[in-house]
Amino acid sequence: MAVAQEFETTPVDPSKLQPARFFAASYAGEHVAGTEFVIGAMFVAWGVSAADVIWGLLWGNLLAVLMWGLICAPIATQTRLTLYAYLERIAGPGTIKLYSAVNGIMFCILAGAMITVSASAVRILFDIPPQVNWYPTDFRFVLVVLGVGAVVVAMAVKGFRRVAQFAEVCAPWMILMFIAGALALYPVLNAQMPAGEDTSFMAVAEKLIWTGSDEGLGFWHVAAFAWICNLAMHGSLSDMTMLRYARRSSYGYFSAFGMFLGHYMAWVCAGIMGAGAALIAKTSIDTLDPGAVAYQALGAAGIIAVIIAGWTTSNPTIYRAGLAFHSLNPKWDRSKVTLFTGIVTTIIACSPFVFGNLLNFVGLMGLTLMPVGAVIVTEHWIFPRLGLTRYWAHYADHNINWAAIGAWFGSLAIAYLLNMSGVHLFFLLLPTWLAATALYLALASVMGAKEAHTEQATAYDKSEDKRRALEAAHLEQVATEAPVLRAQAEADGKLVLARAVALVSLLVCAVLSVRVFTGGDLESLRSLLIWPTLVYFIAATIWVIEKDKIETNNTETS
Repeated sequence: MAVAQEFETTPVDPSKLQPARFFAASYAGEHVAGTEFVIGAMFVAWGVSAADVIWGLLWGNLLAVLMWGLICAPIATQTRLTLYAYLERIAGPGTIKLYSAVNGIMFCILAGAMITVSASAVRILFDIPPQVNWYPTDFRFVLVVLGVGAVVVAMAVKGFRRVAQFAEVCAPWMILMFIAGALALYPVLNAQMPAGEDTSFMAVAEKLIWTGSDEGLGFWHVAAFAWICNLAMHGSLSDMTMLRYARRSSYGYFSAFGMFLGHYMAWVCAGIMGAGAALIAKTSIDTLDPGAVAYQALGAAGIIAVIIAGWTTSNPTIYRAGLAFHSLNPKWDRSKVTLFTGIVTTIIACSPFVFGNLLNFVGLMGLTLMPVGAVIVTEHWIFPRLGLTRYWAHYADHNINWAAIGAWFGSLAIAYLLNMSGVHLFFLLLPTWLAATALYLALASVMGAKEAHTEQATAYDKSEDKRRALEAAHLEQVATEAPVLRAQAEADGKLVLARAVALVSLLVCAVLSVRVFTGGDLESLRSLLIWPTLVYFIAATIWVIEKDKIETNNTETS
């Protein structure tokens, strides 16, 4: 059988496995993104205290990284399958059609919010008012969204490797822009402190940024939200679609670049920027969109930051949604399905309803999809330890695994009852996961998981052992060739020069922002930052392209 280019229904070919830097860049690019402006500012608006933000984000993001590293990545690298292909083996083609439809729709909505974030920056160029309602109030904003969406979709259609390369270029600069924006606007806040009062960071933060309130969210809410914010990706195993390309399961821990640079540092920096921008504009933070906040801090470079921040998140999200819809019929062309998915997503992005309700949406999305992740984890790891047969429904040729359906909807019913009884949405992860696991074990045991299916299971295990042996041999060869590739890269004059120019450009951006923090003029940062930014993107793009040429040439000749 021919192997598809993106391996939608078959394990990834060993020759297509990607190096560590792609995953570090992908996670940093996706999670140091446009939504960080929204969520960071939302904590400010919701009255969270400074201490609760600092400590809650620390523990919540650590739990998220552990789920990627201990659960999602190992299953992805052991199977080399997309979530959809593996779930079909566990739960049957009928189940996967239902799940893929729900999953794809939710990812379309999420990606649409990212495109809306990018458009919130572009609209400044056309003097379009901020779009903070559930619907667009200016037709020109719709045109901007369509233009931004076209660029995003074109990138997502190209597949995982191009999406990762785009993130590799953007991620270092995006990380620096969040820090630069916070450094630029922090003095504006500091200047509001009364003479003689403590002006330490925590004192300024508690008085002017995360002020705390009796009705506000607390430490446990912040920690739980940071944990479940990307539950659809780690707990629901959607990131199997990306991590199946990882050479090692340990690459799942590169999610820390996304969590601690994005969902920690960037959220904190966005809160500082949001509070400072609201003070400068003499308005409430609720009336500012990401474009307005970034423009106040960074000028034209801030507009580029928000545009790219939305792109780096929406690209992989549309890619995931495309794979979800493609699993409805593997005979469809993946590129065409992703293109159609992107068109639907762009239409959704024209109405910024998710943008204004992002925290609740990502929590609800993760909770809705998570029981299916619990079912997969149960069958993959717990079944063999209890003497139950892994893939029993597949061996029995069931179109629908009713035990999986029962566990999914049964656990959601329990979550609904808990929520109605007063348990906050952010706290429903553990009880829902445990309920799904218990329900699936009980139902599967009754419905056929105790049957051995010895002959089929043995044949499948032998084919998997053979595939993994070939993969191990390839990875051993890659390890021996790595020093040669590094030597070639160091000897390539164009690559070395491009890397040097890119790094110097980042250094100039950092110096400009530190200069404002230490008493310089904010307006000078706004006017000057765009120039080293443009130089960086030209140099970094050349760097990544030249490096890719070296790796591609070696792959083709090996």
